[in-house]
Amino acid sequence: MSPAADPWFWAVALPAVLLSGLSKGGLGGAGATATPLLALVLPPGQAAAIMLVVLCVLDIFGIRAYLWRWDRHVLSVIVPAGLVGCAVGAVTFRYADENWIRILIGVIVLGYLAWSLYPRKIASGKPSDAAGWLWGAVSGFASFITHSGSPPLMVYLLPQRLEKDVFIATCLVYFAAMNYAKILPYLWLGLLDLRSAGAALALVPAGVAGIYLGMWLQRRVDVRWFYRMLYFLFFFTGAKLLYDGVAGL
Repeated sequence: MSPAADPWFWAVALPAVLLSGLSKGGLGGAGATATPLLALVLPPGQAAAIMLVVLCVLDIFGIRAYLWRWDRHVLSVIVPAGLVGCAVGAVTFRYADENWIRILIGVIVLGYLAWSLYPRKIASGKPSDAAGWLWGAVSGFASFITHSGSPPLMVYLLPQRLEKDVFIATCLVYFAAMNYAKILPYLWLGLLDLRSAGAALALVPAGVAGIYLGMWLQRRVDVRWFYRMLYFLFFFTGAKLLYDGVAGL
């Protein structure tokens, strides 16, 4: 059955995609909960596939605004590393039971929450290319499973102390490269089909609206309350998926 036939799908998918748009509009981190939210009402693989189509379209809007501003050296390190992580993620998806995937998504989401809340200092020196390969690969893996590879990537990127526009552009290009690289593995895994793609394309306007809403909110609204609600959402979805995965084993 097409996910579009289920009213619960729309009730969860629209806010999930809106959150992805908010993230690309400047409220970083909001999109990390989109796939876990969808995984509450869909099989994890189908949830990830629908979000992949949405993200591939939204990436075009993001990159157009920051053409040629990225750091080429940083990308030459993290993109190949991320592709290795994506390959490991594809193998994991291929051979892991759905309940183990739910557990893995739950652990990643709760780990993301812990990373967001834990106070940390930015290292004084720039990390090595070897560190970039390590964190890029971990990011690629998390990105393949849940489309939330930001925290491990930030471990390497933040100490680079890039200019704001360069930092944003570098992140946009990296995650766009990861998203488009996932298309063939998702087809190989049988996760992408016309029904899921059609449902995803119908959600794109919500994501585009989220981009512009995020740009508006970050300039005019105290976003602390937004992030408090977001952290609650992280905890709820992560804990629920972890419970469902363990209960299903």
